[in-house]
Amino acid sequence: MKNRPYIPAPIPTDNIELPKDILLLSERIAENVHETWAAARISEGWTWGAERNDALRHHPCLVPYCELPESEKEYDRKTAMETLRLILKLGYSIKKAE
Repeated sequence: MKNRPYIPAPIPTDNIELPKDILLLSERIAENVHETWAAARISEGWTWGAERNDALRHHPCLVPYCELPESEKEYDRKTAMETLRLILKLGYSIKKAE
């Protein structure tokens, strides 16, 4: 198996349209994805640095979500959107508690 190339096979979700209220939820999920990532890095000894430096454990994205460049926010948004689409694709529903 080592010599075989890894070929990712995500479940296709292109045909899943997210309702408007779920689209709003996706931004909250994206922010939480970032917060979870940042908390893990900080617990591993990483700190903010103007440039990423793995040896020194510096990372420029160790800032609040609202201060991230749009390109980084977009990465988290894509993760959130794909997760939400997959939930619906697999037959689950998402409903806000009343």
